[in-house]
Amino acid sequence: MKAVYGLYSDPERAQRAADSLRAAGIPDRDITVISGEPLEEFEFGRRDHRTPMPWLAALGGVLGGGSGYLLSSLTQRAYPIPTGGMPIVAQWTNGIVTYELTMLGAILMTLVTLLITAGIPDWRAQLYDPAVSDGYILIGVINPPDDSRIEIERRLRESGTAAVKEVVLRRRFGSKLQGATG
Repeated sequence: MKAVYGLYSDPERAQRAADSLRAAGIPDRDITVISGEPLEEFEFGRRDHRTPMPWLAALGGVLGGGSGYLLSSLTQRAYPIPTGGMPIVAQWTNGIVTYELTMLGAILMTLVTLLITAGIPDWRAQLYDPAVSDGYILIGVINPPDDSRIEIERRLRESGTAAVKEVVLRRRFGSKLQGATG
């Protein structure tokens, strides 16, 4: 698997590169953007801003709360204890179990959503350059089609990068990137 990328010293050039790649017909999901700091004032920094996490957390809370209520009320009905004229299914005491399982469902659904949207664990080969730690912004394409590789390199150069790099990505179990510049 190969990757083509450029390193940009300022966010304006990086934004031009991302826009140029998009104009060349590269879908957003194929454009890789890596920065050492959040750049939310630029469009490429807000690509993954939308998330279904609040809705899924609410769904987890509803499922957890419903499960908690069913667990406690069905248990009380299965093993009825004489309560001296009071109802077998006591709503106030069931409320504690319902509340706890509502919170558990919401928290677990949030955690699962976070892991999935963050791509953890990510078994695919990852693109990285040590210059990102020095403040550069990496804009590139992982596994571009062979017929568009020259066009991608041209657009990255025109956007203001000093050099376009091509890397061979290899996956090894337990490590994210083993690369050789080419």
